[in-house]
Amino acid sequence: MSASVAVLRTEARLFGREPGSLFWILLFPTLLMTILGLIPSFREADEALGGRRVIDLYVPVAVLLASIMAAIQAMPPVLTGYREHGILRRMSTTPVRPMSLLAAQIALHGAAALASTALVIAVGRIGFGVALPEQFPGYVLALLLTTGCALALGSLVCALSRTTKIASVIGSVVFFPAMFTAGVWVPVQAMPETLRRIVELTPFGAASQALDQAATGGWPGWTHLGVMAVWAVLLTGVAARRFKWE
Repeated sequence: MSASVAVLRTEARLFGREPGSLFWILLFPTLLMTILGLIPSFREADEALGGRRVIDLYVPVAVLLASIMAAIQAMPPVLTGYREHGILRRMSTTPVRPMSLLAAQIALHGAAALASTALVIAVGRIGFGVALPEQFPGYVLALLLTTGCALALGSLVCALSRTTKIASVIGSVVFFPAMFTAGVWVPVQAMPETLRRIVELTPFGAASQALDQAATGGWPGWTHLGVMAVWAVLLTGVAARRFKWE
């Protein structure tokens, strides 16, 4: 236990020295939401959206973007780099197991994504009058499943990548579809019905709907929660089978 704590502390210090990762995870989602919120038409109620504003829909999108940046863009190059340079192999000969390092990285990037979520919600509320989540327990449940799905997907990218270059390529290939299904370009709630039903079967499409439902006072749909749970289990299982320490 003491060895695992030491690894976590060390990785936290190293993580804090990565300004690029901290910016993209902690600040970029809020910055993107702020830019969109400064567009006057995005702050006006839209009949096509049931009287809601576009900026109201982009808060859960920014929350999803934080998880995507942390799990798919930031975490895989770190873990792949450790494997590529033999760090994981050398750790296996010490009292500190490689699993401790893996757990530390997942914990740190997950915590960063959750911190970014808090910042997004705070700025959305203070800057643009976006209501706080009305169904708080449901929102927390949907948020935890969202973060779990993202980290599972990031772990799979790590498992499939033998080098940091490959991790960057695979991460980029996964990143853009993830952004689309999360609603970065077009909010899921504003998509045509057929496209929306397809997107809701993806982890981030389901997450977008679940977070939005909880934000407006309803309990997240069990179908959306179930889709996220299934994806998290499947991705974690495949990543565990394919992950190599060397």
